[in-house]
Amino acid sequence: MTVSGDADLQTLLIQSVPNLRAFANSLCGDPTRADDLVQDTLVKAWSNLPSFEQGTNLRAWLFTILRNTYFSNLRKLKREVEDADGVFSERLSVLPSQQSHMDMLDFKEAFKGLTDDQKEVLLLVGAEGFSYEEAAEITGCAIGTVKSRVNRARGALAKSLALDEGEDHASAGEFAAVLQVASVARS
Repeated sequence: MTVSGDADLQTLLIQSVPNLRAFANSLCGDPTRADDLVQDTLVKAWSNLPSFEQGTNLRAWLFTILRNTYFSNLRKLKREVEDADGVFSERLSVLPSQQSHMDMLDFKEAFKGLTDDQKEVLLLVGAEGFSYEEAAEITGCAIGTVKSRVNRARGALAKSLALDEGEDHASAGEFAAVLQVASVARS
């Protein structure tokens, strides 16, 4: 089906629909999806008619558009998760950012109440990730002293922030992140 300069493109597009539908159905195996695919193909072809080169094979051009549209849709579907019942979306949540901001302000205030020795070892061990041995070497004091200062600093922070006795206020992720921000704010 080669188009000459005077041929009616609209008529040729309509004549191609049964062949496009058969090809689309063989690709996706679902008549409803095949009809959608053919419709997408015709819309793309119609909106891009100026890019079609007169004298070339219109049918091959349409089949290429259909094939490319099918594989583009397939790639998109791989990234999507079907959630008709809303099960996945119900589990998604975003905590309000103002609470973490207020927690940070509380932490900064509590951190100011620590002694300089406690701040130093807490930043070395908690924020910078040094071992007790490395922190002892850096500060020039015994390992037991470093452990004691870290423990007292964490206890003082927990008391100042009114954390529960069993609450894990020294968990590596959150506590290190808070200490990291505090060390940046302190400098």
